[in-house]
Amino acid sequence: MIELDGAVVCVTGGARGIGRATAEALARRGAQVLIGDLDADEAERTAAQIGVHATHLDVTDPASVAAFRDDAEQLGPPAMLVNNAGIQYMGPFAEQRLDLYHREVSVNLLGVINGMHTFLPAMLARDHGHIVNIASMAAKVTTPGMSVYCATKYAVAALSRAVRAEIASSAVTLTTVMPTAVHTELTAGVSLDLLPTRQPEQIAEVIADSVGHPWREVTVPRWLAPAGAVEELMPEPLMQRLKHLATLRRPPGDFDTDGRREYLDRIGQ
Repeated sequence: MIELDGAVVCVTGGARGIGRATAEALARRGAQVLIGDLDADEAERTAAQIGVHATHLDVTDPASVAAFRDDAEQLGPPAMLVNNAGIQYMGPFAEQRLDLYHREVSVNLLGVINGMHTFLPAMLARDHGHIVNIASMAAKVTTPGMSVYCATKYAVAALSRAVRAEIASSAVTLTTVMPTAVHTELTAGVSLDLLPTRQPEQIAEVIADSVGHPWREVTVPRWLAPAGAVEELMPEPLMQRLKHLATLRRPPGDFDTDGRREYLDRIGQ
């Protein structure tokens, strides 16, 4: 457990969405927050607006992540890392460009690996620290049209479980947060009418609260926690039928192109 008041906290993908809301929530609790984002200009604007620090960060580049850590150490020893940066491409698996899948894996999975591998050794040496990895309910319930996104979030959950077991004898803690669909740019142009949804600020409060609880994995909302077991235990024909019914109104990977265009342009599709 750590005390947020005065603690140095690092948030990846902090310029927008869940990252921004998390930085703001942590700063309200007294933390010294450093946000990192590929969009350095937006990160600086966000930092000025919410009273935190900002720097450029490419989570796919280990050298950039190391520089992010070094910047944080100018404020003090980092006590908390929130691996939040992530992107989402949508569309039928066989029709999507392979280079986009590679980038999705690099950001969503390798970004988390880079962050943990860079920050964890010093936390273990001090026997003090907390890491939050942002996965998704997509790690528990797979969704047609976002296959590689689901795979990356499943991998983040598995990685977190394994590392958590490795560090169990230390005072360093690791929480995996698995949100449902959240109203951010990530879901722009996507029909969410059949899903429970949350605002970024609701996810941010869970992340901030995790420092004071021995949470391993937490779904948002909490009542969705058994959903993964349902998919694992339900007979395949019935599960496929349910997924088919859920996508009748909008085929897998279909979305409002105009509504999603600004986000897709920003992440390079």
